[in-house]
Amino acid sequence: MKYPPRRAATCGCGYLAAFVTLLVVVSLQIQYHHLKVDLGRSDFDAATATQQRQRRREGDRRGGGSAGRWSRKTGAEGLPRGIVETSSDMYLRPLWDSAGTTTKTSAKSKNDRYKALLAMAVGIEQMQNVDTMARKFLNESCTVMLFHYDGNVDGWRGLEWSDKAIHVLAPNQTKWWFAKRFLHPSVVAIYDFIFLWDEDLGVEKFDLRRYLDIMVSEGLEITQPALDPDLSTDIHHRITIRNKMTKVHRRVYDNRPSMNCSDDSKGPPCTGWVEGMAPVFSRAAWKCVWHLIQNDLIHGWGLDMKLGYCAQGDRAEKVGVIDSEYVVHQGIPSLGGPSHTSKIPRRSLDLRTQIRRKSSAELEKFKERWDKAVREDDEWLDPFEA
Repeated sequence: MKYPPRRAATCGCGYLAAFVTLLVVVSLQIQYHHLKVDLGRSDFDAATATQQRQRRREGDRRGGGSAGRWSRKTGAEGLPRGIVETSSDMYLRPLWDSAGTTTKTSAKSKNDRYKALLAMAVGIEQMQNVDTMARKFLNESCTVMLFHYDGNVDGWRGLEWSDKAIHVLAPNQTKWWFAKRFLHPSVVAIYDFIFLWDEDLGVEKFDLRRYLDIMVSEGLEITQPALDPDLSTDIHHRITIRNKMTKVHRRVYDNRPSMNCSDDSKGPPCTGWVEGMAPVFSRAAWKCVWHLIQNDLIHGWGLDMKLGYCAQGDRAEKVGVIDSEYVVHQGIPSLGGPSHTSKIPRRSLDLRTQIRRKSSAELEKFKERWDKAVREDDEWLDPFEA
């Protein structure tokens, strides 16, 4: 008579076991689902990584190293590669359809061996000389970019080529200030050569095509035209003086104690050096020089002594002065200087004194920054140290 209660207990245990089993099965299914999702994500990440590696390898096989450059952070990672424009130019684009003009310009450009950009800081007082310079370059299908430091742009509108040039206005700024802000390497990448010249250069005896042919044939990356010693009124360095017996010279000989330039000299101002008034840079050299220009040191003093580090090799070979195509340095004070119409020359003289003082102070700052950078960069080795 005691057995029925035991059967009831057995029946209750059976229900409990079935419930626990169902709970375990449901839990296992949930865990399996999560595991499947995680594995799917892992597979997707692995597949994506594999695809990226394959694309990089394919890009390397196609050449140009574009895959390596693309792997760096550019800000365009969210875009398909084919839509990305990595550079720009200074060509003027019309608002309306002018197919005839565009075709003519494009056809003319295709016949040119090199693309060059002439950039100058200019004032209205030097318009006549700048007119001569700009015409010479525009006649060779070059781009001309004028940086107006005196605030006067409208005064140039009467020149027939004015609308073909790029005009940028910022009062009382130097060409180095303009270059740092408007000649970024990506913007001027289309140009083979960058002419960053002063406005007071006489170019009557200068032939652009011959100059560039010499620069290329001689393997030069940074150059300047020699200065005519008979007509130039402002020559500061002997290495810039024209040698009538040579096509190009890369060094100067001077036995004065302050110079002591000989065949043993390895650097500026004896060799591997050009002056800041009329430098010409290859595309590769400009990519380096732009980074050397200090954003706040606008007079550029001290840059000339370090340009050789951007020469893409031995500065004693890659930097030179071209004698056969020479210019005249007129030495006319312009930015901050007196003009022939000035009624207060004393004030202009004071401005020139202040500018020279600031330039000298900037030179010391530049030297300090260079020395500090050399000390702190353990990975950088001076390629020109003996």
